Amino acid sequence: MPRTQTRRIGDIQVSAVGLGGMPLSIEGRPDRDRAVATIHAALDSGITLIDTADAYSLNGDDFGHNESLIAHALAAYDGDTSDVLIATKGGHTRTADGGWSLDGSPAYLKRACEASLKRLGVEAIGLYQFHRPDPRVPIADSVGAIRELLDEGKIRYAGVSNFDPAQIIQANEILGGRLAAVQNQFSPAFRSSEAELELCDELRIAFLPWSPLGGIGKAGGLGTRFAPFAEIGSAHGVSPQQVCLAWMLAKSPVVVPIPGSSRPASIQDSAAAITLELTAEEITRLDASDQPVS
Repeated sequence: MPRTQTRRIGDIQVSAVGLGGMPLSIEGRPDRDRAVATIHAALDSGITLIDTADAYSLNGDDFGHNESLIAHALAAYDGDTSDVLIATKGGHTRTADGGWSLDGSPAYLKRACEASLKRLGVEAIGLYQFHRPDPRVPIADSVGAIRELLDEGKIRYAGVSNFDPAQIIQANEILGGRLAAVQNQFSPAFRSSEAELELCDELRIAFLPWSPLGGIGKAGGLGTRFAPFAEIGSAHGVSPQQVCLAWMLAKSPVVVPIPGSSRPASIQDSAAAITLELTAEEITRLDASDQPVS
């Protein structure tokens, strides 16, 4: 697919739809060959944004699995990957039994960034995101560490994840107006980040919805509430997932969905959403699909 439709993160252009790497490394992940094939299918489809995190793994012993997998897949790819932006995150930790925890301390974030640099095999991380606020650590301290990494040239762009509007404004101020991206959950079933999306649109900061296909179902098996996605998809001859991503892209030019995938076919389908043009009437109908059915 030609790389014609792009969105901006910082000063560079990336594909309007990215790849979320999490399903390739957590419980239920595919074998290594299929995982690599999925990443290669994304690249073949014109995707130039791959989102990962050091914590995308089975447990603490497996920590960093997704970053290492992506680095391997890029090295094994036959084509040019010089325009691919790898976005990773730090601040989440994993326990030995597969649980999740947080560490937003500056010392930890700096160590995490150094470890990510080594796993990804790069001199500077394209986009480094503070994964989630740690209630034990002031946001000013955590984001301050990200600012230092940015000033030191260890990361090219800085982002935050799972931040509310006030925290986004604070982070951007701490970074001296250099906040490049916000990654929050947003999907047909989870729309409480609408305010964050609108703020990012106002500030011209990239908004990366994680788990963007929530409510759509792996096989398009929708309940009555989200049936419009399937019905509009049927009218266009495309999947409900494509409709969902096209609906998000229509919300603002700062939106860059990052659907997770563990199969080549699914990321190929998601990448095709950039060519789907929805009518104003269809968008209005989809906007209203989160209302309870009486």
